Amino acid sequence: MAIEAVLFDFSGTLFRLEADESWYADLTRPDGRAFDVGEKAEIMRRMTAPVDHIAEFDEETQYAWDHRDLDPALHRKVMMKVLRTSGVPTDEDAERLYARLLDPLEWTPYPDSEAVLDLLAAQGVPVAVVSNIPFDIRPSFAARGWDRLVAAFTLSFEVGAMKPDPEIFRSALRDLGVPAEAALMIGDSAEADGGAEALGSRFALVEALPTGERPDALLAALRRHGLVD
Repeated sequence: MAIEAVLFDFSGTLFRLEADESWYADLTRPDGRAFDVGEKAEIMRRMTAPVDHIAEFDEETQYAWDHRDLDPALHRKVMMKVLRTSGVPTDEDAERLYARLLDPLEWTPYPDSEAVLDLLAAQGVPVAVVSNIPFDIRPSFAARGWDRLVAAFTLSFEVGAMKPDPEIFRSALRDLGVPAEAALMIGDSAEADGGAEALGSRFALVEALPTGERPDALLAALRRHGLVD
């Protein structure tokens, strides 16, 4: 069956949360030592990891982790724990970093994100953004005029289901009006985004690399599935 719609993940697929040095300007360890490049990268990874179990939790915090993208309050609770156990020295510092995560305008698009959205729109192929996330990402697209290129935003905290639960993919497909067999899901997690395959959709994996290191992975994914010449 020909591909009639494309579903995209958000974090690590269309956009990436990338810090600049201002984020860490006043951030030091309790001994006064500044965070090195690797430590900063690990903090960012932990803030955006799609499925990794990245800390040891008690039962209550584990519940919050497992359900974090369904409830903004649970997400905040567990991410404060993650940031503090990652070496962020104070609650105030953790709150400041967490606020960056929640700001959709802090997220950086991949170099080919606009191109793939434009190409699909030109072909009349509808797009849904399907994300495990506890906040509204529509402003990330609206700020660039890309909201007109996305037919549906299927966000876990709004629909009450998290990838790889088939229900989140079903919700997106219902909004697009296409059968699962006619959809392609593109994302950076084989476990979460690859859940679309259980419904019969095709799946293309991209790496959640820094944006400067991944210039055309989305275009390549479309090309492999015959959507780009």
